[in-house]
Amino acid sequence: MAKFKIPHTLVLMTYLMLAALVLTWIIPAGSFDRTENAAGQTVVLQGTFATIEDQPGVNPLNLFTVIPRALADAQGVIFFVFLIGGVMGIIRKTGMLDAVIGRLLENFAGKTGWLIFGGMLTFGIFSALIGVAEEYLIFVALLVSLCRALKLDAIAAMGILIVGYGIGYGLSLFNPFTLLIAQSIAEVQPASGLEYRLMLWVPMFAIGFHHVYRYSRRVLKNPKNSLLHDVSGANAPEEEKTYPALNGQHKIILLGFVAVLITLVWGITQYGWYLTELSALFLGLGVFAAIVGRLSTDDAARTFIEGAAELTATALLIGFARSIALLLEDGQVLDTVIYYLSMPVEASGAHLGAVMMLVIQSLLNFFIPSGSGQAFVTMPIMVPIADTSGIGRQVAVLAFQMGDGLMNMIVPTNPVLMGILGLAGIPYDRWFKFVAPLLVKLLIFCAVALVIAVSIGY
Repeated sequence: MAKFKIPHTLVLMTYLMLAALVLTWIIPAGSFDRTENAAGQTVVLQGTFATIEDQPGVNPLNLFTVIPRALADAQGVIFFVFLIGGVMGIIRKTGMLDAVIGRLLENFAGKTGWLIFGGMLTFGIFSALIGVAEEYLIFVALLVSLCRALKLDAIAAMGILIVGYGIGYGLSLFNPFTLLIAQSIAEVQPASGLEYRLMLWVPMFAIGFHHVYRYSRRVLKNPKNSLLHDVSGANAPEEEKTYPALNGQHKIILLGFVAVLITLVWGITQYGWYLTELSALFLGLGVFAAIVGRLSTDDAARTFIEGAAELTATALLIGFARSIALLLEDGQVLDTVIYYLSMPVEASGAHLGAVMMLVIQSLLNFFIPSGSGQAFVTMPIMVPIADTSGIGRQVAVLAFQMGDGLMNMIVPTNPVLMGILGLAGIPYDRWFKFVAPLLVKLLIFCAVALVIAVSIGY
């Protein structure tokens, strides 16, 4: 009997698009009324859901038009990926990246546990504080190269990054894109409830760290334990190689890189910078690196184009991921899904209802991978339910951020996740096999945490 094989990631995206198309024929179209609140945010009005009569499902021919539409809709992330690829190509050409990896190897040789712990904690804290996600794309090449040099694989590298930022989003401390928006809609004090979230941080981080560390130890013990051991291409642990010394030229480029990161954090927190400003920063870094690295203009141009061209497949995956949500939006079935999923919460008691909220927010992340978008759509519905069911508004916010943050690590409709996996050369099915058991453990922990939260009147 032939063994079932999960198809190429692009094929998998196409199958999901077909499934979304079929759902628009099966699920009745419907919508909530929307209004603008005092903060100028567009939110749904609870209790206003109505089905839309005579609304046919999406035309099958739309499968062909939705892809260019999705590519245009996700252009910010796509072109950010291209620009990062070009700039990283220039930095790689200067030798700075290899020199930094060589220096890190000296410090972390035989200390993979500290590398995993420190990396996950750093990514997790930045996501928990300021909602960093897309910005982590710039670290993919460095992490993959470093981990492969340490006899690990790309999955271990992305475990450090993705699991770290997933936990950071799942237990946000001050994240303005998820926590603060959800709390403003729920009309609770901004950033309130911090103490309980901090208490949950330690055990939740420990679960994530243990999962990544245990996998890494298995790969170190036997490279064939890698989930990428049979994947064609340079995805398995690499052979020994020599690294250049970190000279003065490299140090100047590295200082420029650090300066860009500091400016990035300052711009995000103070001025709300996003992909346009971040792209401009990294373009400036590319020019700076080419000048300091003494690359000729022709050499820098060729290297930039080659680096960007390597990420074409990643850009396509991001567009296809966005296509799935666009099809559901075209069929006007998202509000219907939200309405019917919210009904079991109302029918449950407070404790079970809180767990049901977590399940619902987790499922909805497949359809609405944007954290802020999910908050605007679901929180106006969940808050009145939380009031009447005795769940509590703060618990409803916690259920939202847990479901949204953790599911970002696995849903293939998340453009950032697909971009990171594409940059790292990890097929989606291999990543799913790695992260799915962890997600089960984390969701069980979150369910218990929500039950406790209801019990203590959080």
